[in-house]
Amino acid sequence: MNVRKASVTWKIYRTRFLIKARQLTQPLLFVDALGREHRGLPGDYLVESSDGARRIAPRLIFEDVYVAMGPADERWPVPLKPTAELSATKRRVSTRSAATA
Repeated sequence: MNVRKASVTWKIYRTRFLIKARQLTQPLLFVDALGREHRGLPGDYLVESSDGARRIAPRLIFEDVYVAMGPADERWPVPLKPTAELSATKRRVSTRSAATA
């Protein structure tokens, strides 16, 4: 199975963090960027973290931990945008604490 061009679609799952995963339909063996070997059997899951790291999760563990959220699209993960600039925020001083200081 070619990891990059598989016909199986990705789905979004969640635990504390969002991940992207797909269930394997055939055995898969690959070496990650750190040189670690990963092996999966049909039914196991190929998991991709938001940083792009991939690993294999055994089916029983994966299905016990993760909850399906829906299909993934090509824009995943969505970069977070700050709600306010730090320089734009004002520090509030309580009048009570200023009077007693």
